[in-house]
Amino acid sequence: ETPFPGPVNDCYAALLYIHAHADELGVDPSRIAVGGQSAGGGLAAGTVLKARDEGVVPVAFQFLEIPELDDRLATVSMTNFVDTPLWHRPNAILSWKYYLGESYSGPEDPDVSSYAAPSRATDLTGLPPTYLSTMELDPLRDEGIEYALRLLQAGVSVELHSFPGTFHGSALVATAAVSERGAAEALTALRRGLRSLSPVS
Repeated sequence: ETPFPGPVNDCYAALLYIHAHADELGVDPSRIAVGGQSAGGGLAAGTVLKARDEGVVPVAFQFLEIPELDDRLATVSMTNFVDTPLWHRPNAILSWKYYLGESYSGPEDPDVSSYAAPSRATDLTGLPPTYLSTMELDPLRDEGIEYALRLLQAGVSVELHSFPGTFHGSALVATAAVSERGAAEALTALRRGLRSLSPVS
């Protein structure tokens, strides 16, 4: 309902609020993470890029689960997966069209902000340590893997997991062994990324 930049601005405003009110919220301002899943993962990555550029909030960790990052839709997985469960190329085309609004002219549009499509960012240096997960049969798989590789090449510490035999949103089948493993690994990554002293279950 609200195209870019509204959603990223909302996320960044929430981040500013948490940092500014850390004492009353009981939050350690040096241990704030930003994370999200799917389109939320794209919002998280865009918010972290904005936070780096603005230099106000020191984000300690970014947590990107099956993130939607690239409006150009040119990866092998995005090209091949046209009828996969829950998410596929036709849905991706629609999502970017609505998110980027009426002025968006398509994948060749040179004016798309990296805060909207983080894969368009040319400089990934200075970003926080990152956990990024992808699913084998997800059209978003390759853009997530490529983003993780580019983060590594920019000197960012990255933990990348690609879960076999899974599709976008397959974690909804919470009792599947791979879903249970993914959930456990995600919590472990968050605890480690925030330097938590709580025991890992």
